Amino acid sequence: MNESQNTIPPLFRCPISLDLLEDPVTLCTGQTYDRSNIEKWLAAGNLTCPVTMQKLHDPSIVPNHTLRHLIDQWLQLGPLFDPANPETSTIDSLASLKRNLESHESSLENKLQALRKISLLSDEYCSFNKSCFLQLDFLPLLLELVFGTQVSINHMNFIELALFCIQKLLPLGSLEPLNMIKDGSKLAMFVLLIEKGTNSVKTSLCRVIESASSSSETEDLCYILGNSPKLVHEIVEVVNQNYEVSGDAIKAMSALCSFQSNRESLVRGGAIDGIMRYISSERRTMAPLAVRTVEKLMALESAKVALVNHPDGVRILVNMVFKVSDQECSESAVEVLLVVCGEFERARETAIESGVLTRLLLLLQSQSSNKTKSKARLLLKLLRSESKQG
Repeated sequence: MNESQNTIPPLFRCPISLDLLEDPVTLCTGQTYDRSNIEKWLAAGNLTCPVTMQKLHDPSIVPNHTLRHLIDQWLQLGPLFDPANPETSTIDSLASLKRNLESHESSLENKLQALRKISLLSDEYCSFNKSCFLQLDFLPLLLELVFGTQVSINHMNFIELALFCIQKLLPLGSLEPLNMIKDGSKLAMFVLLIEKGTNSVKTSLCRVIESASSSSETEDLCYILGNSPKLVHEIVEVVNQNYEVSGDAIKAMSALCSFQSNRESLVRGGAIDGIMRYISSERRTMAPLAVRTVEKLMALESAKVALVNHPDGVRILVNMVFKVSDQECSESAVEVLLVVCGEFERARETAIESGVLTRLLLLLQSQSSNKTKSKARLLLKLLRSESKQG
């Protein structure tokens, strides 16, 4: 906001320069100044308060976070903000922004400006701001704007910013509004955005799935999302083809996998192949979570078959058994190998050929947990028996 000198509220001016306080700090006298100005005053040898001329018994300065917060709000809200009544100013401003977003006559650019202000205000630590967002039902409105019919998919910058605001608002209250995505047309829009959206949009949608999985209010939504073949396919595609978003897609897949009713759908959608490709890639920051997701899927016969039939599935897991950079993966990798090697001779043969015996011995000598070592011993016993028979 570009404000002339005349529009700066007196409370927000530094008494020394009369300019806007950029870094307000308070002296022991209770007077507040801009840090740079008061530091120059003190460095010049002055031991008094410039306003009261009182002698400073303590020359230390303390950041005035409350005033800094008020100045930030004034910069964001402009003339609607009244320093004497900041809470009323905030709720009035948010109500105005909401009307702007709801209006069919408001231009796209005006709506974008409203979203930018909402994004800034949702960053504030003030609990009052949070209660205002809840009181004014911003989350349902933003969800409707993104997944309803008011905004075209061609307006991707608007969708990006709206989803960014939704992410910020999700932790503030009930997630029940997310259930509107269960509606056929809104679900179709969700899937279309996962497919056609920018990386920012894909990331936001993956995080919406992750949030939905954390609440009992949205269990039905998670079931619908997890059993949408098109959505599962698109998430797997993101894992396979989009390095920038693949970590968030793994988190979304893991979130859906936390519901047992979704697991068969994930396997049918190619989750095993997708995760194997991710684990074997260079950018695999979510590898521990990815391997734990495979471990959950091993309760399904179809998942075991998919893993064994993957050209490099067993070999990739063997590589995760003992690797200094991926120690978290060891226990899950051993558990998965125990399952498939216990049922498939081909898996046992491939694991041995891939050097699993050496890795298991190294694991037993490492600082791994007793639980991991116990599973490693079981797998070692199983495979040594196979080796002797061979």
